[in-house]
Amino acid sequence: MTRPIKITTWNINSVRLRAPNVEAFVAAEKPDVVCLQETKCQDAEFPLKAFKDMGLPYLVIRGQRGGHAGVAIASRLPLEQVDVPDLCRENHARVIAARLPSGLEVHNIYLPAGGDTPDPDANDKFAHKLDFLDRLGPGYKKLKKGVKRVLVGDLNVAPHENDVWSHKQLLGIVSHTPQETERLEDSRKSAGFEDIARLAVPEEQKLYTWWSYRAADWAASNRGRRLDHIWANKAAMEDVKVSSYRIHPAWRSGWKPSDHAPVSLTLKA
Repeated sequence: MTRPIKITTWNINSVRLRAPNVEAFVAAEKPDVVCLQETKCQDAEFPLKAFKDMGLPYLVIRGQRGGHAGVAIASRLPLEQVDVPDLCRENHARVIAARLPSGLEVHNIYLPAGGDTPDPDANDKFAHKLDFLDRLGPGYKKLKKGVKRVLVGDLNVAPHENDVWSHKQLLGIVSHTPQETERLEDSRKSAGFEDIARLAVPEEQKLYTWWSYRAADWAASNRGRRLDHIWANKAAMEDVKVSSYRIHPAWRSGWKPSDHAPVSLTLKA
């Protein structure tokens, strides 16, 4: 009998700098698949040996020169890269996907942050973000039906009131504006994905995956946002162990941490 598959998503904020953090997490939590965002390196610069040494020898990576993009999927199981929808008008390294031997597809997305000004006319980064969100639902709706599909990543949107520390104070802040939250939820629902976090944790409970570096003591202030997501389509839901959903906030601390915590989910093999 094959063992369950544990998938982790983590905005690592530079994979070359924080490969030791990933190694420590893998040793402690034993994920089978690790999806990384904001790897910040070209393909030739990716620390392949470090991932092979930590027991994740199968890799699908997409990097780029400069900027803050880059995505990767590392696995203990063989991976077959699969096509992804055209979501990024700038052709950044923001979307990647792979198929596991079980047939499950894992899609890894790093959605644009959108800058500081929530006005697409004044801020092209925000316009890019809204365009990406507009493409997300239709893009995934066009994919082949019946395929088990999990979508993970730093989607840079906190969709619900309790996905931010203060709904009222953040309504005009990029990542929680109605322009973003409505588009994200419309895309998720139209493409037939379930938001696993809010199946596992009631919507009235606060839930965060990101805490700003600007806070002197992020844990004490706890002004977080749920920016990192795990979604599953109808075909995959039959294998999802909803109760296994975990945010790992301890990894927001320690040696040179990312400002994101890793998030995990286990599926039946």
